[in-house]
Amino acid sequence: MLTTGGSHAQTVPRTPPRESAKRKVSRLQLLKYSMVNVFLVFHILAIACWCMPVDSPLILVGKNLIRPYFLWSGLFQSWDMFAPIPKGANTYIEAIVIYKDGSRSKWTFPRMEQLGLTEKLFKERYRKFADNLVREDADALLPDAARYIARMKSGPGNQVRTVILIQKWSLIVPRADGFYVPEPWDQHVLIGYGVQSEDLK
Repeated sequence: MLTTGGSHAQTVPRTPPRESAKRKVSRLQLLKYSMVNVFLVFHILAIACWCMPVDSPLILVGKNLIRPYFLWSGLFQSWDMFAPIPKGANTYIEAIVIYKDGSRSKWTFPRMEQLGLTEKLFKERYRKFADNLVREDADALLPDAARYIARMKSGPGNQVRTVILIQKWSLIVPRADGFYVPEPWDQHVLIGYGVQSEDLK
């Protein structure tokens, strides 16, 4: 850029377009990196807070603050299944499906021990969902689970009339020699749900 001042012409340096574009890109990249780092720091701290086996008031406040995020993302995990006392029973949920013509079928939430590695990666949340479905404070979810199964199992010619959800479990009992043996399977009816026509829409 040329300016005139008296009899002499001065050249004012100007930022080349390429350098200006590079600066904009680098600022955008810096912003992206910063946002990613902020998310990673938040996520690591949130996981540490959620999984810390300490019942201090500060930790409880932190858990309550991050609870919506963990429930929404499905990342909640109760690490007390590993320690200090591991889970003491094999459990799963089975559905008995009764159709309008009187016929019956069974459907089971995917069981991780019966799946291959690839299937486990995609269906692990079923186990977590089934583990939480049997808790007393999750009773409100049982009709929703029954409706889901009814929609999945109904066909155009034969709709589901009733869904019965059953929890099955086998206690794992320690023996004197240090080994563990499973007890015979027991069961408990969680809900018997009469399916309405609007449930299948």
